[in-house]
Amino acid sequence: MVQKQGPTADPTATEPKKRRRVGFSHPDVGVDAKDCIKIYLVSSKEEVGASNNFCLDDVDLDRFFDEGKIYGYKGLKITIWVSSISFHAFADIAFESTTDGGKGITDLKSTLQEIFGLTLVESEEEFLQSFSTQRNFIRSIVSNGEVLQYKTSNGQINDSNAATSDVEVVRLVVGKTAAGHLYSHLIPLVLLLIDGSSPIDVVDPSWELYVLIQRKTDQQGEIYNMLLGFTAVYRFYHYPDSSRLRIGQILVLPPYQHKGYGRYLLEVLNDGAISENVYDLTVEEPLDYFQHVRTCVDVLRLHKFDPIKHAVSSAVSQLKQGKLSKKTHTPRLMPDTRVIEDVRKSLKINKKQFLQCWEVFLYLGLDHVDRYMDDFVGIISNRMKEDLIGKDSGTGGKQVIEVPSNYEPEMSFVMFRSRAGEAASTVQIDENQPNQEEQLQQLVDERVKEIKSIAEKVSVQLSIIAEAS
Repeated sequence: MVQKQGPTADPTATEPKKRRRVGFSHPDVGVDAKDCIKIYLVSSKEEVGASNNFCLDDVDLDRFFDEGKIYGYKGLKITIWVSSISFHAFADIAFESTTDGGKGITDLKSTLQEIFGLTLVESEEEFLQSFSTQRNFIRSIVSNGEVLQYKTSNGQINDSNAATSDVEVVRLVVGKTAAGHLYSHLIPLVLLLIDGSSPIDVVDPSWELYVLIQRKTDQQGEIYNMLLGFTAVYRFYHYPDSSRLRIGQILVLPPYQHKGYGRYLLEVLNDGAISENVYDLTVEEPLDYFQHVRTCVDVLRLHKFDPIKHAVSSAVSQLKQGKLSKKTHTPRLMPDTRVIEDVRKSLKINKKQFLQCWEVFLYLGLDHVDRYMDDFVGIISNRMKEDLIGKDSGTGGKQVIEVPSNYEPEMSFVMFRSRAGEAASTVQIDENQPNQEEQLQQLVDERVKEIKSIAEKVSVQLSIIAEAS
């Protein structure tokens, strides 16, 4: 066998031999999904591709992509158009090239299908046609629903607000109307715009949709409906012959936010709860902003409710006497249980929410006088300490204890409420941290700041009401 030999080296050469360089390609770090995906809400085919459309900025894309990243693409740009007429969607995907840099190549089609489901159409032509073929999508669905009216305190229909003069709220019960079909079109926006959300069960008849719609007229003079927002409410049975309503989701579409529509929707729900005489109306894990709006609305409602005025006046008088913060145990100045029950029966506000409003009333009653603030903050601190840590370092609230049983041992337990505790709080303090007092003080400061913010907005509204009357 003859082996191939290289040229004979020059013995006189002094230049050292060059070593072959081994190169490694840079690992694919991916691109943030939020940086290459833009989602636009459009109401006509003329708006598709226009530069001044409403872009949905604060959307949750991380839950659909690995670490919020897209891998394997160079020059990727994804533009998604969502119709506010029928809520169909079309995605325009453009990129320069693809390459596997160690993380694979993200399957964009399946991921977008996961987000938008059946509302995602294949072609732009089909999407553009949907603006005409689906023009009456909302109108046809709400045609079998129940229109709810918002009534003022004197029982008259409220149509004085120009922002809500052409809108109405329609109740759709799952199973009896096309509520499930409508909600299936709204799921993508629910997932993208409501933090930590998951779809409701569209076949459970206990769910109800309250949709906020606006009447529009097209260029041909034909009337159609636009959906501005909605809330999903679950109806629980309450012994012996009543119901409890719980708001599970509420969303006002971004183009219509900060215009009073969310508050209007909430006020209609409150009116409906009262007219039906349900047990109460609650909210499942409300986000901070919604809780802020809800408390503002409820404080204004309670301001007109005479049965609480004496209780508020009495508590404020004790606060103004001063020196409460110097006592060994600062009183909470809680309203009487009879007052709490009157509020629930008449306004359908549960105890936990009423106590949130109660603190705002105490602050309003002190007229922003600085010398009363130490005692006021002391009451807030005392209440939060008992709610979060437990009175005298005990454990308040509901507790569950397993009990022995021969019948399904894994399902045998007893639940009871300790005498010292109120309803369990959603805010927790790490008991293992040495700076527990600092954590509590921070929560107290945040709560006092929130109370002041609500009181300021309520005061403005009360002034407007007083001038109008």
